Amino acid sequence: MNPTVATGSAQLDVSKHPPQLRIAGDWTLAGYVALERDIARVKTQLRDDTPIDMDGLGALDTAGASLLVELLGARRLGELARSSPGMPASRQALLRTVGEALDSYCKPAPPARPSSIADILERIGVSMETVWKRTVQLLGFIGLTLETLARSLPRPRRWRITPLVAHMEQTGLDAVPIVAMLTFMVGAVVAFLGSTVLADFGATIYTVDLIGFSFLREFGVLLTAILMAGRTASAFTAQIGSMKANEEIDAIRAMGLDPVELLVLPRVMALLISMPMLTFVAMMAGLIGGGVVCALTLGITPLMFISLLKSDIGVQHFLVGMVKAPVFAFLIGVIGCLEGFKVAGSAQSVGTHTTSSVVQSIFVVILVDALAALFFMEMGW
Repeated sequence: MNPTVATGSAQLDVSKHPPQLRIAGDWTLAGYVALERDIARVKTQLRDDTPIDMDGLGALDTAGASLLVELLGARRLGELARSSPGMPASRQALLRTVGEALDSYCKPAPPARPSSIADILERIGVSMETVWKRTVQLLGFIGLTLETLARSLPRPRRWRITPLVAHMEQTGLDAVPIVAMLTFMVGAVVAFLGSTVLADFGATIYTVDLIGFSFLREFGVLLTAILMAGRTASAFTAQIGSMKANEEIDAIRAMGLDPVELLVLPRVMALLISMPMLTFVAMMAGLIGGGVVCALTLGITPLMFISLLKSDIGVQHFLVGMVKAPVFAFLIGVIGCLEGFKVAGSAQSVGTHTTSSVVQSIFVVILVDALAALFFMEMGW
């Protein structure tokens, strides 16, 4: 075979009048790049009435047929295939099939340019939907926990005293040093800042009232709850999540036991008992820290500090702070356990849900504390 014929080509013969397009050689994938260049060169000179000579066409595949469609158009190529009696039927069918496919092909519309406002609104919508789903899950799990607690309380034989005491030690006794140290330092800072600001008004004596109000009503229980959210809720999620990843919870269900009764109730009850005690420790440590600063910088003796607290701060402020402690404890414990049950079978999932439990616990605690502050203020308590 002549090598010039074997190599596919598309040449316009201008020696004839009118000029004639000669298609020759092998139109296959091997010569695709060279054929594309020929098509780009010839296509600009090609007219609708230009005669076509396809007698020299050699081998043909779908790649070559698509190039012929690009050069001649699907409709004209189909007419040429039908009007060429010497062309094999298989080649005619190939040209018609490729031509019809490319003729009916619709190029996809270019993707819409992203809009910053649309992206922001989409993210807000997704976030709101996520918050709604998590709220529904939390309310459902709270109901399940309360229902399990109501079934277990009348049956003392079902109480799990050993894990309850163990969790009380972990969540309560082991947390006393960090709670006391943190609230002591915060009390000292509040006293120092309060005395600095009130000194401009000649009212440094009211620093004692500031410390008493802030720690008995808010800081004592709020700081304790935030510490428990970071320390205890994460521990609950990691413990239950590891059991979930190791399929231990499935084994508990297979033995006919209730995972909520076995794993959730001892942890929640331990936190319910420990949290008020830790809150009391936090209140006392904050008052002591403030009293130390008052004694060192303001000359207010400990006896005077206690006397001012007794005369200016009513017991209702202490009760307001203590009432919130069990509510915070229940929410922290339930959120920590719920996130543990959501863990999938991987270490990454354990870390993700542990972080989520801490964030959710702190958010819920601050939200409930704000609502409680508004309620108690409106009630005049």
